[in-house]
Amino acid sequence: MNYLVYVEHSAENLQFFLWYQDYSKRFHEADTPDLALAPEWTPEMQTRTMAMIQKDAADKRRRESPATVAIFKGTDFEKNGGATSAGAAAGVATLTTVIRADSVDPFSTPPSTPGDGDDLSFLSGSQATTHRPQANDAFDAVGFKQPFTIQPFRAELARIIATYLATGAPRQLNLSDRERRAALAALSRTTHPSALRAAARAAEDALRRQAHPNFVRWSICNANPARVAFARGLGGFLVAAGTAAAVVLTLGGGDDGRKGAGTGGVARGYRAIGAVGWVLGIATLVAAWKGMCVVLHGMHHRHVRPWELFQDGVGGGENSSSSSNEDDGSKKYGSSSSSSSSSFDSFGPSNRGYEDEPWVVRYARRNVVRRVFDRQVWIQEPALRQIQDTIFVQALLAALLASGALTTVFVCLPGGNLF
Repeated sequence: MNYLVYVEHSAENLQFFLWYQDYSKRFHEADTPDLALAPEWTPEMQTRTMAMIQKDAADKRRRESPATVAIFKGTDFEKNGGATSAGAAAGVATLTTVIRADSVDPFSTPPSTPGDGDDLSFLSGSQATTHRPQANDAFDAVGFKQPFTIQPFRAELARIIATYLATGAPRQLNLSDRERRAALAALSRTTHPSALRAAARAAEDALRRQAHPNFVRWSICNANPARVAFARGLGGFLVAAGTAAAVVLTLGGGDDGRKGAGTGGVARGYRAIGAVGWVLGIATLVAAWKGMCVVLHGMHHRHVRPWELFQDGVGGGENSSSSSNEDDGSKKYGSSSSSSSSSFDSFGPSNRGYEDEPWVVRYARRNVVRRVFDRQVWIQEPALRQIQDTIFVQALLAALLASGALTTVFVCLPGGNLF
């Protein structure tokens, strides 16, 4: 969750998906007569709704501007704009009629007397009153009638609409206009979990196909950006140093490769000394390209994340040595802070509120040297260590191949006999 909040800025997908799983469980476990007022939203109804929404969008695109109508007025190209507008205006009404016709009469079953287990939405009356107008505005914006408030869990779903589905919602899901209108169309008729099946599927797809692969790639990075930049600079310096040594030895070497023979010079074999800098430098550069520091990898450590540095109860120990925190690193940094744990709440303000947290300002004031040599913790996940081992071996093999090719070139070059 910390990655989704602080790095990818898409925590609303996981928050909504976790709420949907819990809501489906609570809805099916509820045993109250008023559940008959919330029929299932079938795939056929979803298909018809999407078709009507698409048709309505096509009718809107075919509408002509007033300027175009005025130009073609009185000519053979004049069209009946009133019929087009009337057909487009009737699209929403037709869609609403289709939705109502596919459902049972909500008044066929009288509402039951509210009990302790009738509404498990854990919402107070003031919260329901606050979010219900926002939900009604969302229905009005897309042209759907306001739903019946006697349906079970209606207050909770009103809050979901105000939090995730309404335009400009604090945690608005990344849904297309058609998907959002289809979800609101379903919610205008029923509170059954199937009404949000498509939205939950979209959130799950985003988590599985985008957020999770990005999280794995981000987790591979064991160093912060300052340390990675330092590693790149160090790797470039080692490559340059190895190249400079090879050039100097080549210019000072003799053609026969024997020191003191004829014109003299450095023996040809000494030119391979540059391979040391090439191996170390190229391996460091390749690992840094993946966001890894080979020094931290050798210890199986990673830098502490910025939001973990200034947690309550550990801020006073920043000046202690990193070795004293290796054993208890999982206790101090393995658990989430109070702000990150609150991000698991299904309802709340926007996830961008972390910009006002104290650690953002404190980390921004941290100088570059402290960031390069920031605190470290042991990497506890074996699978992550295995992935990092694979990347390190790949970087080392690439360095050996490149340095071997460069060494062969410099050794085979004729000597300059300059000194």
